[in-house]
Amino acid sequence: MKKLAALIGAAVLGTALLTPTAAHAAAPVYVALGDSYASGVGTRTYIADSGSCQRSTKAYPYLDAARVGAALTFVACSGARVADVTANQLGPLNSGVRWVTLQVGGNDAGFSSVITECAKPSWLGDCNGAIATAQATINNTIPGRLNTLYATVRSRATTAKVIIVGYPRLFNGTDCNAGTFFSGDEMTKLNATADLLNSKIAAAASAAGYSFVNPTSAFIGHAVCGSPEWINGLSNPISESYHPNTTGHTGYANLVDDQLT
Repeated sequence: MKKLAALIGAAVLGTALLTPTAAHAAAPVYVALGDSYASGVGTRTYIADSGSCQRSTKAYPYLDAARVGAALTFVACSGARVADVTANQLGPLNSGVRWVTLQVGGNDAGFSSVITECAKPSWLGDCNGAIATAQATINNTIPGRLNTLYATVRSRATTAKVIIVGYPRLFNGTDCNAGTFFSGDEMTKLNATADLLNSKIAAAASAAGYSFVNPTSAFIGHAVCGSPEWINGLSNPISESYHPNTTGHTGYANLVDDQLT
């Protein structure tokens, strides 16, 4: 009986050794595309090899990838326009990607130059003209660019959930920064321009069947000069100005991770 038991035990052990262990499931792939708002400009801490793209471990894609256990491919780049995303960032997309976040359009609207113009004293700058030009571009040019980009993303990431991310209003109605001269009327118009851009982005996202994350409500009370401030005002270096800080990126992450399901 002991010999029989030993033989049975050896057979069971042998079978166990020959049976492959269950493979660990691969982490879902998350690809983050977009401009400086997606890359993390404003957080003041950047990944060493990201160069002028200024990608940060404090940026919302990095935070959300850690929260959901995703393998992040982070290709968002400071200064990117729609054409730059198309030319330089779509390589990682394929049928194996589970999530894509995409935030772009602000540079196409020329927001940086508009803010620079409007920050000048009224006698020195033409804020209203800059805003009018930006709004015309948002209405007449950006929707077509986005429609084409969104279709290209779908053609490559055929099964991914694509999440389009919008932009916050920059102002609460107070300019507390020395060196800038925003009037109340200018800040109202700049916020309305951000809303207009979001409306066009949201419409293009809906037409493509994508989710849209609108940060407007979450950032109210936390814009430039807010308490707490989630968006930097005029900063040194100047490239940090009018971008979400680390707290702002946490706010973005809280909005975006609701879509990573």
